[in-house]
Amino acid sequence: MPTLLLKSQTTAWIEELPRHLPDLKVRHYPDIGDPAGIDYALVWLPPPGLLKSLPNLKVIFSLGAGVDHILADPELPAGIPIVRISDPHQCHLMSEYALLAVLYFHRAMPAILADQLQAKWTRRWPLYTPETAVGVLGLGEIGQDIARKLCAIGFPVHGWSRSPKRVDGITCHHGQAGLRAMLPLCRYIICVLPLTEATQGIIDAAFLQALPPGAFVINMGRGGHVVDKDLLAALDIGHIAGAFLDVFDVEPLPPAHPYWQHPKVVVTPHCAGDVVPRTAASAIVANIRRHLGGDKLHNVYQPDRGY
Repeated sequence: MPTLLLKSQTTAWIEELPRHLPDLKVRHYPDIGDPAGIDYALVWLPPPGLLKSLPNLKVIFSLGAGVDHILADPELPAGIPIVRISDPHQCHLMSEYALLAVLYFHRAMPAILADQLQAKWTRRWPLYTPETAVGVLGLGEIGQDIARKLCAIGFPVHGWSRSPKRVDGITCHHGQAGLRAMLPLCRYIICVLPLTEATQGIIDAAFLQALPPGAFVINMGRGGHVVDKDLLAALDIGHIAGAFLDVFDVEPLPPAHPYWQHPKVVVTPHCAGDVVPRTAASAIVANIRRHLGGDKLHNVYQPDRGY
């Protein structure tokens, strides 16, 4: 009987996983039981040393599209495959968030909400959508879905990736030259990149200066993509008109952080694309079945690519 250790505050996994694989036994951390009896681990922010303490661990499943929260463990055991979540519903949630953030700024909601507090009736014209470009950093499954949905409601959409890609209806760019060409065209920029050595701090002073005056930054990737002091400086001088941020270097975001009270910043608590057990459990179990059958796992983290 395969046994999985769950490290998550969401207990719905305990019921959902066996629904797809009745023979699967789920233990909920910290009730580990015999560490030698655990075959799989499904984790978010595992304590340092936890995974190393499981001598027969065969596969590590990340409760998220990223795996940096696992790689941060200094005692992470070598040679065990790490599998990223790939859940269509999570993709839909991320796209909803991206559209919300773009339209929040596009329809002047910050000014409208400020007017409401003062009982001011001030009508504002939105920017002309067919001439207002959005740039999407990262053209994986989530980035492509975001790009297509923004395109469907009338925005011209540019996408950027490390290597060349083709997406119908999207103007695609790649590499450093492509990024330099794309940024001046985009009123809104959305980051859904994986966090790698190449993308750490990508949204820095030079990046922000390359955007047109009055641009908006939306970060749904990782906090490490943004150099906070550079973004705050660009907001304060008015070159960047607003930021919609879901991810941060330190989470929860410390109460004293200037983002909380900044009038041009919207802070959300890393909720853009929560993993929902009722839809993601089947994908996790499918990979467990592949492993049990000796087949190749899907969505395995590749260290040489950083995701």
